[in-house]
Amino acid sequence: MVKVNFSIEEVNFDDKGLIPAIIQDITTNRVLMLGYMNKDALQKTIETERTWFWSRSRQKLWNKGETSGNYHQVVSITLDCDNDTLLVKVIPNGPTCHTGEYTCFYKEENPPATPEIITEVYNVILERKKTMPENSYVAKKMQEGLDRILKKIPEEAGELVIASKNQNEKEIIYELADLIFHSLLILGYFDIPIQKLYEELKSRRK
Repeated sequence: MVKVNFSIEEVNFDDKGLIPAIIQDITTNRVLMLGYMNKDALQKTIETERTWFWSRSRQKLWNKGETSGNYHQVVSITLDCDNDTLLVKVIPNGPTCHTGEYTCFYKEENPPATPEIITEVYNVILERKKTMPENSYVAKKMQEGLDRILKKIPEEAGELVIASKNQNEKEIIYELADLIFHSLLILGYFDIPIQKLYEELKSRRK
């Protein structure tokens, strides 16, 4: 059930019956996109737990992910202090931008690496699994099957052990990244939401 802190009667739609909706990844806190909702779109978003918008160019309702499969699982919707902007927190299933980027706000030059990169990489894995592009390592591994993916885990773990024994910081980082990446392939193979991994890690924080 979507958490909502307001009633629809409180919403200040503009003179065209619209309200801007900021879509935010609840896992990474990254802003994914900005869309516009009318009353029907907002109601459908709450009822279906998927994001719906009003297309100002096509003059019709549209459901994010309806054709691409890259939908948003809606967790909560918050109305701002002036009741004229919505903050919609979601769990994205794949990239949000039509370009294939994780977020529509991807044009920042040389953004610093942050922990959110794990979610971004996982979303790319899901997208590659779905589209199976040529020359994609992820697509190749998915085609080879689970056993070939699992074979990489002890291989990468062994290389991490060797790098650690050699006390080589650069190699430790490189091999650990390899191990994490191939572990994410397993999650992707089974279509397990990465949020479940984060929740499990959170439960171990004592």
